[in-house]
Amino acid sequence: MRVIGIGDNVCDKYRHLNLMFPGGQALNVSVYARMLNCESGYMGVFGQDKVGEHIKNTLKKLAVDISRCREYPGENGYAVIDIKDGDRVFVMSNKGGVLKEHPLVLDEEDLAYIATFDLIHTSNNSHIDRELPKLSGLPNLLSYDFSVTYKDRNKLEYICPHIDFAFLSCADLPEREIIALARQMNLWGAKVIIATRGSKGAVIYNGENVKIFQPKLINPVDTLGAGDSFAAGFLVRYAADIIKRGITAGDDRYETELDKALGCASYMSAKICMMNGAFGHGCPLE
Repeated sequence: MRVIGIGDNVCDKYRHLNLMFPGGQALNVSVYARMLNCESGYMGVFGQDKVGEHIKNTLKKLAVDISRCREYPGENGYAVIDIKDGDRVFVMSNKGGVLKEHPLVLDEEDLAYIATFDLIHTSNNSHIDRELPKLSGLPNLLSYDFSVTYKDRNKLEYICPHIDFAFLSCADLPEREIIALARQMNLWGAKVIIATRGSKGAVIYNGENVKIFQPKLINPVDTLGAGDSFAAGFLVRYAADIIKRGITAGDDRYETELDKALGCASYMSAKICMMNGAFGHGCPLE
């Protein structure tokens, strides 16, 4: 599998540790895919500051391709984080830094490069929505993390026709409402909808069947990256073992392979929750 994350990158600044850790929804999935032995790329926008430099250096060490990234004067994206009882608490952010001022506009060379990957993952924080029609015209599978922006109906109606996978963060939404929302999103065009619910597990809808998944619970060190690592584990296995093999929801093998994909998702999420930051690699704050 070749996986590319397109969009947001940040450094999460942990005041209690005086360290900052690379992260961001799109970037995280590219790194987690690399941890799963995929060839991996990331396309985004870096600021010309210490934050941007640390992220670039880390991705180079991890062998994540950043050859199509942009760079501009100004602040890289960052967020300030506190940890309370092992759970992340967001204090503030600069809303993406230079990315919001210079969002990606994909040219023909970008698209030819992106087309070499099997799977694209992007997010609601990536300032990429206007470019989704270009991405959906490629042969790749396309995944989008709505996080909590699923509450915006206009956004859902616009994005769902372009994507294969939709991820939602729905910890406080009743199960019946999640299922109803997933069915509506499928009618709008999204193929597989995955609603993560924190310690309550996840709800998966594939256009035919609803799957309720409950992982084994752990005592986390830091939950930052839990949802992105779940997404990466699920996407890599689902794409490789179900879609690439032509297994459909009505196939006898489907349920077994779906369980394997969810097992990989749960494994990755638990692994990431036992380290500080989205995937470690902290450096001192400025």
